Amino acid sequence: MGRVPNFSKTIFPTESLPFLTLTANIGLVLFLFLVGLETDTRVISRNAKYSVGVAAGGMILPFGLGTGVAALVYKEFVDKEAVSFGNFLLFVGVAFAITAFPVLCRILTELNLLETTVGIVVLTAGVSNDIIAWVLLALAVSLVNASSGLTAVWVLLATTGWAIFILFPVKWMFMWLARHTGALEEGQPSAFMMTVTILMVFASAFMTDILGVHPIFGGFLAGLVIPHESGFAIALTEKLEDLVSLLFLPLYFTLSGLKTDLGLLNNGITWGYTFLIMIVAFLGKFIGASVTSRFLGFNLRESGAIGILMSCKGLVELIVLNIGLQAGILDPRVFAMFVLEALVLTFITTPLTLLVYPPKHRTLHSGAKPKADQESQHKPTTSTIPALTEAVDAIIRKSRIAVMLHRLEHISPLMTMTQLLGPRATSTPNSSISGTVVASGATSQTSKLDPQPSSSSPISRKLPTPTMDALRLMDLSDRTSAVMYGSVTAELLHRDPLVAALRTFARLHRVPVTTAALSVIPQEEFPAKICERAEETNADLVLLPWNTSLHPVVEVVSATRQGEGTSYNPFEGVFSKGSNAPNVSSERPGAVGYAQFVRKVFSLSIVDVALFLENDGSGAPAEGEAEEERKPLQSGHSIFFPFSGGPDDRLALDLVVQLCGNADNALQATVVRIIKTEPPEAEPETDSSKPPATEEIEAANILTVKSGTNALPDTIYAAETTQHRLASETADNLAWNRFVNRSPGATAFPPEVESALRRITFTEVSSPTPLAACISQMADIVQKEQEAAKQPDSGGACRNLLIVVGRGRRLATESHHDELKNILSETGGNTSRIHMAGDTRKTLGDAGAAFLAAGPPGASMLVMQAAHQSADV
Repeated sequence: MGRVPNFSKTIFPTESLPFLTLTANIGLVLFLFLVGLETDTRVISRNAKYSVGVAAGGMILPFGLGTGVAALVYKEFVDKEAVSFGNFLLFVGVAFAITAFPVLCRILTELNLLETTVGIVVLTAGVSNDIIAWVLLALAVSLVNASSGLTAVWVLLATTGWAIFILFPVKWMFMWLARHTGALEEGQPSAFMMTVTILMVFASAFMTDILGVHPIFGGFLAGLVIPHESGFAIALTEKLEDLVSLLFLPLYFTLSGLKTDLGLLNNGITWGYTFLIMIVAFLGKFIGASVTSRFLGFNLRESGAIGILMSCKGLVELIVLNIGLQAGILDPRVFAMFVLEALVLTFITTPLTLLVYPPKHRTLHSGAKPKADQESQHKPTTSTIPALTEAVDAIIRKSRIAVMLHRLEHISPLMTMTQLLGPRATSTPNSSISGTVVASGATSQTSKLDPQPSSSSPISRKLPTPTMDALRLMDLSDRTSAVMYGSVTAELLHRDPLVAALRTFARLHRVPVTTAALSVIPQEEFPAKICERAEETNADLVLLPWNTSLHPVVEVVSATRQGEGTSYNPFEGVFSKGSNAPNVSSERPGAVGYAQFVRKVFSLSIVDVALFLENDGSGAPAEGEAEEERKPLQSGHSIFFPFSGGPDDRLALDLVVQLCGNADNALQATVVRIIKTEPPEAEPETDSSKPPATEEIEAANILTVKSGTNALPDTIYAAETTQHRLASETADNLAWNRFVNRSPGATAFPPEVESALRRITFTEVSSPTPLAACISQMADIVQKEQEAAKQPDSGGACRNLLIVVGRGRRLATESHHDELKNILSETGGNTSRIHMAGDTRKTLGDAGAAFLAAGPPGASMLVMQAAHQSADV
């Protein structure tokens, strides 16, 4: 833009440049203060064996090569009378040796390298390199500003004295104030501490300026004073980073861009030296750091990655070059050559690192993957046909569960599932099995499951206690504080309130959190990270929480739409960004991203997945809606599970039995096997008030989502063969009969399973509309619970309904697509129209979408998906 005629004179007139420069320098001081905040000197001592060697190798060779190139550049381009040869050599050597630590931290975090050995070594070496480079740069600037050698020595000694004063007495005083005001303990700087911090920063910058060194060194020293305990430095960064990065830094680099004239690179000699500077700057860093790493025991890929990462330049070198231009060491032509070198080396760092050190070759810093219980390794999945030689082997329990924590609202559903998964305090010795089998129809028949004589006594083997692996996820944003979070994950995990709350609650319910981890990654990488973590810890089940009171999956639309003649899409809702239809509340963006996250986990996971949608009915009433009458106190759960077949339903059946075996008398379950029959032939009813074309359009709209950027991709599975489907149906019958139609000589279940079966009512429903029949049964269950809560001896408490469904997107026995369409059509005709997102069916399955649309309000839902492999049935 500066080459546009009269652009600079009009937008940045000469009279305004001094004031803009002063403002930019204030921002630069604050930026170097943030750089000092990022520089945690504690990491050097933790990895001194490698960091010192790599830092030395990454500075000595580049500095030497830089002085060699400086001699050639000085001879060709520099005015000998204006610039001293020694000062130019020292400055160019520092420019070659420096590593951009802030940019390096961001690259390590974005490439997920902070938890690897390479990332730790580069981070610690970068800290050492950064500190030494700023010291050498201060020396170079002091030599340039000094009129004689004695003056330069005085400037250097005075600056050293000020650095010692601020890094020891001032730091001790600052720590004392932070402790006595409670700011350090809370991890949040108070207004008083912020005032003290800002005064210290500008006082230090003022002192280094009057001592003959650039004021940015004072800001950097002030950043080294700030303590990193309890996340104090991160909290301080969060308060300043937006102001610095959005206002001051753009202004500084705008002025830097005005000083950069790439048009001066106008001949072959200049471009030849520019390429020479690029090649030597990269090779000096790469060879120096990688060869040193190789001698320290790293393999070729790791050594190459360390060398590439240490060659990163970025904003720090641009600041160094501007200081050189301001001090008169560089002229505009040489300045443009070095600016181009800094930009190119920064741009190539990420792709070269990915090329040399891809994820499959990376090694964790611990040297081993997280340990898991021996019993959790190589466990069979529910996707295979269960062997019924022993009854205990037919029920696959979930003993190691991987959970995800991202937001505060995830705690509530995880607590509920922890309470359900917790083992019984005492077990019932009685091993008799009783249950109810009901055949649907006009004359339903009820019978007892009499205890069958078994060929062996009940198995006394203790079943494994469920344990949890908690993965705390934090979003990696563009802010500096997010990068700082990524470098102190161990400390953050230790004091994270979400993990602490889950640990305490899980321990009280005898489901201990045995392992935990914290990752700071971009939000789009959350699904892959969860699946990777589940595989590393040999988890049996991935549990995803969803609090529907805060991110609803359905929304109620006002009745003013009743009678509208235009067709509408009832799937415009939570999973779309919003609705253009009148009187429909706009969608919350959080639910949009979370729905996509859930679908991606379903698609990527090779472990069984459970999505728990908790609905406690505590959501605030909509605008204009009357306040609800007081609901009865909810205590315990009443489980309703429709079994239609397929690997997802078989997984859900085993989990229902496990939950009933864990819980006390407050948990009851109803398991309904769905048998879909052919509907009676009848003439289709048509509404004469609407033309046939309109009816077809409305029917299509119910299960059709308009294409656009907000649509989420569907989960694609491999084609189902007839052999797989027949095997799956056989497995369904075996899974059902092992509980309902047990043979007289079958091996007895363990006491926990027999206790669970006494709490389960097994029912069969034969209907052309099985989903509607299930919805009717759920309504009856809720009504009975509410009537029981009104009894004097109940204490006003009733069970909360928990609907367990298989996702049924793969190898389902029956398709409920048409019935779902009819249910949503009927639901849309009520006074309160419930509109669901177009991707609800793709996320929850047909049964889950139907129960969510027309099921009892306030019911929670557990959606199960079995691990999918090439050989599953």
